[in-house]
Amino acid sequence: MTHRRIVTIDGPAGAGKTTVSKALARELGCVYVDTGALYRAVAYEIQCREIDWQNSALLEPFLDGLDLDFVMEDKEPVLTSSGRDISAYIRTHEISMLASATSAVSQVRKALLGIQKSIAKDRDAVFEGRDMGTAVFPNAPYKFFLTADVNVRARRRFEESSASGISFEKILEDMVKRDADDTQRTVSPLKQAPDAILIDATKLDVSQVVEKMKSIIKVL
Repeated sequence: MTHRRIVTIDGPAGAGKTTVSKALARELGCVYVDTGALYRAVAYEIQCREIDWQNSALLEPFLDGLDLDFVMEDKEPVLTSSGRDISAYIRTHEISMLASATSAVSQVRKALLGIQKSIAKDRDAVFEGRDMGTAVFPNAPYKFFLTADVNVRARRRFEESSASGISFEKILEDMVKRDADDTQRTVSPLKQAPDAILIDATKLDVSQVVEKMKSIIKVL
């Protein structure tokens, strides 16, 4: 992909990818694509329909029947499934863990690959995920890997979901497990692309990260 301005931002859970990606997309005038939300959407539909996702014979027709899309409303991306806004239902702790598990399934990744590629064909975009710069858009001109100390990431996630009643210790424990699952899986593991620029956000706020990215994009 050379004639479109494609920016990829990969990194572990809780690193601030969503907030940073949204802000950067606004600054660049690009569409923001939360690929993690697509995987959460699959997990949500699996949960709603009680699909045995470990049974490939059942998973295949389920994936073929999915109709996931992003639509813009008041300059904000809204995730829809068969035209229904499901944005409010995909951010639970349970869905997060299920999305991490199912995203390692090659059939799931293949099903969502087409959606991501089709978006990039039509417009400039900021893609947020875990393998955007390595597997989905290896030729993207601008790649970033955003990370932060796991304790800082867990604290951020705890503050975001404090109303859920889940303890910080549990969130930290699950985040360490998720990091291991994401980096060690055989299908598109989480890793920094060789040509991606590493940004450690442990001591940086969102605006500082965005400005750093913008300055790099202008230089490139």
